[in-house]
Amino acid sequence: MLTLTLLQYAFYFAVLLLLAVPLGYYIARVFEGEATLAQRVFGPLERGLYRLGGLDPHEQMSWRRYAGALLLFNLVGGLLVYALQRLQGLLPLNPQALPGVSPLIALNTAVSFVTNTNWQAYAGETTMSHLTQMAALTVQNFLSAATGMAVAVALARGFSRHNSAGLGSFWVDLTRGTLYVLLPLSVLLATLLVSQGVVQTFEGSVTVTTLEPQPAPPGAPPGDQKIALGPVASQVAIKQLGTNGGGFYNANSAHPLENPNALSNILQLLAILLVPAALCFTFGALVRFRRQGWMLFWTMTALVLPALLVCVAAEQTPKPPAERSGAGPAFGEPGG
Repeated sequence: MLTLTLLQYAFYFAVLLLLAVPLGYYIARVFEGEATLAQRVFGPLERGLYRLGGLDPHEQMSWRRYAGALLLFNLVGGLLVYALQRLQGLLPLNPQALPGVSPLIALNTAVSFVTNTNWQAYAGETTMSHLTQMAALTVQNFLSAATGMAVAVALARGFSRHNSAGLGSFWVDLTRGTLYVLLPLSVLLATLLVSQGVVQTFEGSVTVTTLEPQPAPPGAPPGDQKIALGPVASQVAIKQLGTNGGGFYNANSAHPLENPNALSNILQLLAILLVPAALCFTFGALVRFRRQGWMLFWTMTALVLPALLVCVAAEQTPKPPAERSGAGPAFGEPGG
């Protein structure tokens, strides 16, 4: 079992590396304005957003202006996330008629999602409406990840632009990170997840009859269970790609409707490290020293592997209750 586990990990890291290297260099071309094929597809939308916002795409911000724009944008985003939660009982796309979120939970969630922390002190399927899940949490999953990418790119420019007073435009970096990187990757991943059975619907719930009687309110059939549904795959995709962690369900990717099988699981495992791994190579390309990118990647891998081996040891060690019951490794389980 240990040999199989190690082979699985080796396969995972090999696939991750094969995907991260070209993606990293593509991200560098995006932020340098050199991704010509992508610009043919997304360029009109990008330029339209600049015109709508009255922005100069060639502006070079000082680090103070860059940081100020970043903080202001995310402050406004946090306020909008808070407002959508508090008002969701009055807004559409609320098939379960959920009330507004309590002030403290709404504030905690808004701050958490804006900062890419995504701590969930609530059960998403019984607390947040579809509109809140999509327009507040999913959107912020994109924007907080794009903000992090913008900071990484600005840092790389700070290393490479010794004679330049500017770090680029935060608004351009935010837009390009969202349009050219996170959006197409999320559409692809969400489509793959739907093909594996991850839920994507505007329905509120479905009632099923279980094999064993379930507790039910007075007057309700004893064998019925209501299962929450919603736009799950679209949120899971950016949750993983943006290393956000804010899933549709309380159990996140341990829930069978977010992660139904082994293929969906490996896709999500790859997605959660794909952009961070790719940004190593993006950094190397932006500072015009690609060996630096490789050094960053192998350093990060060296930090991950010891922790991973600790997990392997914990999972592979048979537990006495499982051994006494005849379960565990005897049935091909990890043993944890």
